[in-house]
Amino acid sequence: MSTELRNLEPKEVWNQFADLNAVPRPSKQEERVRQFMKDFGASLNLEVVEDAIGNVIIKKPATPGMESRQTVVMQSHLDMVHQKNEDTQFDFQTEGIRMHVDGDWVKADGTTLGADNGMGVAAIMAVLSSTDLPHPAIEALFTIDEETGMTGAKELERGILQGTILLNLDTEEDDEIGIGCAGGIDITGTRLYDLVDMRPESTSIKVALKGLQGGHSGMDIIKGLGNANVLMGRILGSVMGADVQLHEFHGGNLRNAIPREASMTISTDTPDMIKQILEQVIADIKNEYKSLEPNLSITLGAGEKHEKAASPAETHRLVCTLRGLHNGVYRMSPDVEDLVETSNNIARVTMEDGSATIACLTRSSVESGKHDLADVLQSVFELGGFGVEMSGDYPGWEPNMASPILQTMMEGYKRNFGEEPHVAACHAGLECGILGERYPQLDMISFGPTIKGAHSPDERASISSVQKFWSFLKDTLAHIPE
Repeated sequence: MSTELRNLEPKEVWNQFADLNAVPRPSKQEERVRQFMKDFGASLNLEVVEDAIGNVIIKKPATPGMESRQTVVMQSHLDMVHQKNEDTQFDFQTEGIRMHVDGDWVKADGTTLGADNGMGVAAIMAVLSSTDLPHPAIEALFTIDEETGMTGAKELERGILQGTILLNLDTEEDDEIGIGCAGGIDITGTRLYDLVDMRPESTSIKVALKGLQGGHSGMDIIKGLGNANVLMGRILGSVMGADVQLHEFHGGNLRNAIPREASMTISTDTPDMIKQILEQVIADIKNEYKSLEPNLSITLGAGEKHEKAASPAETHRLVCTLRGLHNGVYRMSPDVEDLVETSNNIARVTMEDGSATIACLTRSSVESGKHDLADVLQSVFELGGFGVEMSGDYPGWEPNMASPILQTMMEGYKRNFGEEPHVAACHAGLECGILGERYPQLDMISFGPTIKGAHSPDERASISSVQKFWSFLKDTLAHIPE
């Protein structure tokens, strides 16, 4: 680990982040980081509790003079999104994140950084280990599997927390105080399709797409960035009037990440004509996305020869389904300026060996809007002969402008930084909605340092912003009301 990173200010936060990032912590495989956190709490002689699902709670008494203040639940999630560039050699199961400093940014070497939500975890660890920081009684809640199911929040034991204020440290703009978030639902379409023998005279063509920015499928969906599955579906759709057969289609990885890469292999008896059509649509796509996606690469090459493939009719049906699914912003909020209300991300597509799977993540801050778009997607899937499974449904968090902790933090922000904070809801799946259902007494706020490119290898955390965030967090804890 670079001493340059460990010497960044505030050292108490960056050193905790460095220690945390040395521990592999993929979603649904948090055993090592859970043990790391339990050992951390024990090393401070603090009370450590682990509930049945694997959430870790570390409790710290109030500092002298703060005993009458309300107990604060400080909450962040332990897992991180695992994404890497295609040419990066890295094993998320065994290696710690390799980090470096680049100007005002801390970045990873070709992988996600884990600042989402590692910076929040590190800040809580810094509070727990502090000896001179005034604060009320703290219940530090470290949840599991936020990124792929909100499992920790959903299964958090009732009655295990006594706090009345929740500080969720999982927002990615340092001038923002979060007071609401979107709910979500996973929608998966699956279908079996018939394979036919390949014609011996056919030629296989492989199309490879990479270099898109990707990013968070909620926070970044408003940017109109390229979605690898959508673009590859468009490319395949351009030759559906010809006699083309699909061998395989692979795109995307995680539901909560905008897919950056995709590939497909097709066969045809008229390769010259098909290549000419493909080259034209590829040129069109590159021209349309030249400002948004300057690193987009789409190449044509020789494909591996297959014995069987989907028939032209089956190929047409598969691509029509993919092309018919809504992707991106579905509705903007009529009440909150610049807030995406409802959206969908076509996150992962696999079509191979007679089996097709298309996985989506639909988000909305309005429950009825979420289910409306889910019904639209289901309709398209069923028209294409797909079976549909809906899972992982979780609620949003309704804003409360009368929140007492919001007023406290707005006053603190203006006192510390001389300006008004941006009070906003976000189009992302924070755990606050779920936690608020299980603990309705909680007065909740979400905030954090500036993090860019979350859920992608371009993820980076602003050093100056972490300094600002740490200052604001300390001031907030010192001014918690009775």
